[in-house]
Amino acid sequence: MVRLLEKKVCLVTGASRGIGKGIAEHFAKEGAVVYANARKPGSIDEWCREVAFRYKTRAVPVYFDVTAQDLMKKAMAFICSEEGCLDVLVNNAGITKNELIGMIRQETLQELYETNVFAVIHALQYAARIMRRKRSGSIINLSSIIGVRGNRGETAYSGTKGAVISITKSAAKELAPYQIRVNAVAPGMTDTDMFMEAAKTKENVEQNLAQIGFGRLATPDDVAEACVFLASDRSSFITGQILGVDGGTIL
Repeated sequence: MVRLLEKKVCLVTGASRGIGKGIAEHFAKEGAVVYANARKPGSIDEWCREVAFRYKTRAVPVYFDVTAQDLMKKAMAFICSEEGCLDVLVNNAGITKNELIGMIRQETLQELYETNVFAVIHALQYAARIMRRKRSGSIINLSSIIGVRGNRGETAYSGTKGAVISITKSAAKELAPYQIRVNAVAPGMTDTDMFMEAAKTKENVEQNLAQIGFGRLATPDDVAEACVFLASDRSSFITGQILGVDGGTIL
């Protein structure tokens, strides 16, 4: 059986847990050569070895903080020197902080925008330079349902995810002449550690479930499957789109 991402060279940021980890594993399952990014050195070494063995491909850990522009640039250069190309970039790394309007601190804004927006632009820039050489590539940015519809207490966070949507659309137009596709995935409420930490209580989780048409949280696998499609040649004429993975939350 032909795998959808056979031998495509892919970089997934924020791959140590949650959605990013799910994306990296699904890419490997589909035959991609996966460079999985995490911040803490050594934290995903064993996992990468297991994934590479399980799916008969390569899974390589690359350690850097996405807000460290020089380290990100070195990592991209390393991948290019090892593989000669970069076919897919998934800008997944992100953080969330919830503060009411009157309580939003400058430090919160700085941290959110450095990770969720500035790092996305920097990674997109470096990846595009590499992809232009082959005149092909797919860049997938992770936004959020909150970036589409907003939410009480998440003005700062929703601003970053809304920015990702705008960045995606503008970059798609600019990079289309080079046959580089740029799309975004906007997950709804997803069963990850980050979501559970933000929800805080079982009651809050149940209230959130009531808003979802399908009556359940998304899983990292649900989001990963959407990313596989956008990374594959099956989406070769799709760019500038925001794909919601939200189980009918905003219907």
